[in-house]
Amino acid sequence: MNTQDAKRVLETALICAQQPLPLRELRTLFDDQLGPDTLRVLLDELARDWEDRGVELVAVANGWRFQSRPELREYLDRLHPEKPPRYTRATLETLAIIAYRQPVTRGDIEDIRGVTVNSQLLKQLEDRGWIEAIGHRETPGRPALFATTRQFLDDLGLATLEQLPALDGAPAVTMLVDALPGQVSLLDAPTDAALPGEDDPVPPQPDLDAIPPEPLEASDEVAEDDDEEAVDAAIPMAASEAPSSTAEIPTPPADAGTEPQT
Repeated sequence: MNTQDAKRVLETALICAQQPLPLRELRTLFDDQLGPDTLRVLLDELARDWEDRGVELVAVANGWRFQSRPELREYLDRLHPEKPPRYTRATLETLAIIAYRQPVTRGDIEDIRGVTVNSQLLKQLEDRGWIEAIGHRETPGRPALFATTRQFLDDLGLATLEQLPALDGAPAVTMLVDALPGQVSLLDAPTDAALPGEDDPVPPQPDLDAIPPEPLEASDEVAEDDDEEAVDAAIPMAASEAPSSTAEIPTPPADAGTEPQT
């Protein structure tokens, strides 16, 4: 088989494929008679053949594929006017942190954003196939380590993480929205807004030093208990809510004919 025929085979297979094709699958087209280096040369030549067309051949994380050029997507969207999924800024901020700081734990994300991250937010990104847990950090609690997936790179049209767009002072959320045309739409919401089901702002902590302790009466003392939760629940009880020390406790009647013990 000459070079031109091999390129025609590759071109046909890639155009008909619904997913990117890795080199190991492309080699099966030729019964493994062509090595990976030869295939890469043929693919590079095929990509140059399509340089002046509206479709380009690119290498992404999961293999090679034909895709429309970014400048033509505006026109193609008119054929499919369906709106892309809308994500809040909080969701895209979390995705950006994982993309540029991976691997990170949920606690790392919370430290950077300053809010508690709802588990539904991470699950939303996992269901989309953009992030996954790749292990656990060897610290108390062994929190999960999150990283982006090959599907995330495919949707960005990238082959490796090194090809992520440089921030250059621009917000990471803006970079992701621009890099994922047709994939996401930013839900209009304030930057610091916390929407239900996404993340919750860190509740303000009371200044314990500014609260004077209330005197405890004898009846207000908390009995010792091995259950720490019971003790913690009893401590915040106000003195007005404690059982009154003046309450009369009825004594059981003495049995007839029984002398009280001295």
